[in-house]
Amino acid sequence: MKTPLRVLVVEDSEFDARMLIRLLNRGGYDTDYKRVETGDQLKEALEEQWELVLSDYNLPEFNAPQALEIFKQSGQDIPFIIISGGIGEDIAVASMKAGAHDYLMKGNLARLVPAVERELRETQVRKARRVAVNELRKSEERYRLLWDTATDAIILMDTESLIRFANPAVEAVFGYRPSELVGENLTLLLPHDVRNEDGIHLFKSLEDGEKHGRHMVETVGRRKGSNQVLIEVAYNNMELDGQKWYVAFIRDITERKRAERELKEHEEQFRVAREIQQHLFPEKAPQVEGFDIAGASFPAEAAGGDYFDFLTLKGGGLGLVVGDVTGHGVGPALLMAETRAYVRITCMTRDEIGSALTRTNVALCEDIGDERYVSMFLSKLDERDRTLTYASAGHPPALVIGADGEVRRRLKRTGIPLGIRRESAYENVPVVQLQQEDIVVLLTDGAEEAIDEQGQFFGLGGVVRVVHENRNKSAAEIVDAIYEAVRDYSESPSELDDVTVIIAKVL
Repeated sequence: MKTPLRVLVVEDSEFDARMLIRLLNRGGYDTDYKRVETGDQLKEALEEQWELVLSDYNLPEFNAPQALEIFKQSGQDIPFIIISGGIGEDIAVASMKAGAHDYLMKGNLARLVPAVERELRETQVRKARRVAVNELRKSEERYRLLWDTATDAIILMDTESLIRFANPAVEAVFGYRPSELVGENLTLLLPHDVRNEDGIHLFKSLEDGEKHGRHMVETVGRRKGSNQVLIEVAYNNMELDGQKWYVAFIRDITERKRAERELKEHEEQFRVAREIQQHLFPEKAPQVEGFDIAGASFPAEAAGGDYFDFLTLKGGGLGLVVGDVTGHGVGPALLMAETRAYVRITCMTRDEIGSALTRTNVALCEDIGDERYVSMFLSKLDERDRTLTYASAGHPPALVIGADGEVRRRLKRTGIPLGIRRESAYENVPVVQLQQEDIVVLLTDGAEEAIDEQGQFFGLGGVVRVVHENRNKSAAEIVDAIYEAVRDYSESPSELDDVTVIIAKVL
């Protein structure tokens, strides 16, 4: 189940606003949002109740500091996060001092969901603190009930940092029963080797919390028995019956930190895999008399499985190939590299396109399990006769588009994808005769399956339209035009699949 979230977006770009909302939805939220871009619109919108404000720094009619002032006047206690295309550190620090809860750069939004989660949690903590203080003044029994049922460890201390109250959740975090902590100093919950240094830091945090009303730090705690635990500590101060008290809300974040480390490792694996992939693609297109040829692969956010290549064939001619391994990530990237090697080897040892595809299928069936397969379009371009011979293993159709913009031939599948059935055999399709000004288009499904805001696919019709509109340009420019059109069409470019295209123009 996704978490409902009402978001107010201060942004003059509808595209940027939708991108932010899309990232939040992907992070587990079900967002209901409104976009405003002027001060008056913001004031009117703040008459409603929101849970989060995301604000661009520079807008045509005002900026984030002005938006922050309007927001503060509304009295709403919710996260206000600045998202900027490029502000300096000094401006960011000034914004935080003015009351913004965080700032992010538009070019690096990987922190968006974690930052929102953290600030929403702090909002709940602040709310809990306010409730706790009010209830404490009304009835000690009521605040004890509230804190006793909290999942975070809660410790109440005097100005000497002596623990006067601890709720039952402290035992889950530190291993001590509440009665064992009452009367002890807070440093009991710090490791022996860092007690002095961290103790000073924690007490300084109490003083800062007194000045600013809140403070949160991450540090190392000590469980009973000397085991260490990573903790997040939120501080606040209160006054009750004329006496000052400090309250610490403590959460065990050991597992969260472990998950963050694993995520960073995975991101590094994706980065390396994508870098290797890019080195496997051809550096440049071949020069073939009578043809203008180009190809490119535009990867998705994660490492993917798209593949294209220009091959030297045993019987002569130029091999054009595009393929798509199911899935994204390191596994499909490795399988793509393996497939590339098999195809290159078989094309150097087989005269027929179909035979090369058949032998590649046998090799892949021996290496991959039931959960993976590879679609592939393998073709031979004969520049002397201006002909094309192909075999397709479950791949989207290639197109031969005439000078009038009409599709003269759809080069459809001739068999199932590779890696599914070892005994599959792939036959050559009868020779396709090319004509002057024909444009041959080979591509993976990332282009035709792009979806707009209405849920409509870009489709092969969109590809044909872009090719015809740009037919007087070079093959390389047509490749770029297809990708740009698909990216602009997509509701969320960050969720585009890999887009891979080969264009061969008959001159």
